Amino acid sequence: MAAENPMESLQEQATCPICLEYFKDPVTIDCGHNFCRACIRHYWKGSDTAASCLQCRETVQQRNLRPNRQLANMVAIAKRLSLQAAKGAGGERVCGEHRETLKLFCEKDQTPICVVCHLSPTHRAHKVVPIEEAVQEYKGKIRAHLKTLRKEREKLLGLKETGEKKSWKNLQLRQFLEEQERLLLAQLEKLEEVIVKIEKENITKLSEEISCLSKLISELEGKYKKPASEFLQDVRSTLSRCEKGKFHQSVKISPELEKGLHVFSQKTVALMETLREFKDTLPYELETKTGEPLGAHRLANVTLDPDTAHPQLILSEDRKSVRWGDTRQRLPNNPERFDYCFCVLGCEGFTSGRHCWEVEVRGGEFWAVGVARVSVRRKGWISLSPEGGIWAVQRCGGQLRALTSPETPLPLSRVPSRIRVYLDWNRGQVTFINAADEAPIFTFPPGSIPGERIRRWLWVGRGSRLRLCR
Repeated sequence: MAAENPMESLQEQATCPICLEYFKDPVTIDCGHNFCRACIRHYWKGSDTAASCLQCRETVQQRNLRPNRQLANMVAIAKRLSLQAAKGAGGERVCGEHRETLKLFCEKDQTPICVVCHLSPTHRAHKVVPIEEAVQEYKGKIRAHLKTLRKEREKLLGLKETGEKKSWKNLQLRQFLEEQERLLLAQLEKLEEVIVKIEKENITKLSEEISCLSKLISELEGKYKKPASEFLQDVRSTLSRCEKGKFHQSVKISPELEKGLHVFSQKTVALMETLREFKDTLPYELETKTGEPLGAHRLANVTLDPDTAHPQLILSEDRKSVRWGDTRQRLPNNPERFDYCFCVLGCEGFTSGRHCWEVEVRGGEFWAVGVARVSVRRKGWISLSPEGGIWAVQRCGGQLRALTSPETPLPLSRVPSRIRVYLDWNRGQVTFINAADEAPIFTFPPGSIPGERIRRWLWVGRGSRLRLCR
């Protein structure tokens, strides 16, 4: 939660996200986040090699714990400033009615009180304890709840990630079969409707639960840092909300649907084996017995539109390849041309049907492959995202990511040298696959792309060269 003043901001920066106390022997891990040495070692207990960061969930090496002396010095300063502030303000709050220090805690009314309050008829028969004793008791309870909630959030994040991976695999299976054998399409669509619905419901519910847990954790973390008297305000209500939490359980697929999937998978395996036997003898597009392209993915015109290319991009004579140039060419500044981002569009546009093409990457660490709506902005800076009219995957330095909002890092073992793009205009969906091993890269789900004319789109950075292929 946001700090209210510079002092609170400093205290927040000097606080370990695990124990919620000032850092003790702070260390920095590979991703850049800081923890108490003892806290992070205890959090990683039981893992022998790699582990994940509590805050960003990035995989890091346990051995790489670098002492952060500068942070330790900042913690010492924060402690001194906090002590001075407490002394300057009297260090303790006083009773609004009797102007006496709030030194007791009424367990029945769940509120800090002064000695005069305790002697008054209102609290005389109530059980009271010293305020510091109450603070320690409830801090222990809050710590226990934080530990449980964090574990629950980690579990839900894992379920969400697993659900998304399963969703991508099912979409990939559907698309492959759509291309290769339309005789199975009717069965596939019936099964897919049920599966996708269940997956979407699970992922949506998991996202809602994660959001609620994050909000509650943030509230507890903020409450934990409050002064004693404020900390104990409504503490019973806070604990009650922690204890009443009910967490989502994934909806299971019925036995009948599982059996249908099993039979369908057997048919798919047999079909794939047959297709592999004919793959080397047929043209690029596998054909049915009637000679019709499977999945209707034959391409009519796989070339780039020179009128849209940024002046620093150089197209080949056949207009299939584009590379980044060192100098800006003198070209007409027509309305169709990109003048800021290093982009170029394909000549052909799509307003219906399913389409497939491949892009070969020849060198360079800065490039992007995807589709764009025909109305995408050409002049000045554009947003490389669905909001900007672009659906693509991008390599930027050593990382591959999907240009979603926000961007989605893609954990691939190696960056593909040839990417296959599937566009299903009618469903508003685009999928990217590693053409070398048929492994899925990323899918923008159905309904992502609006119903307007769509064109191929490339972004070419320094040292990169891309080629459109059949």
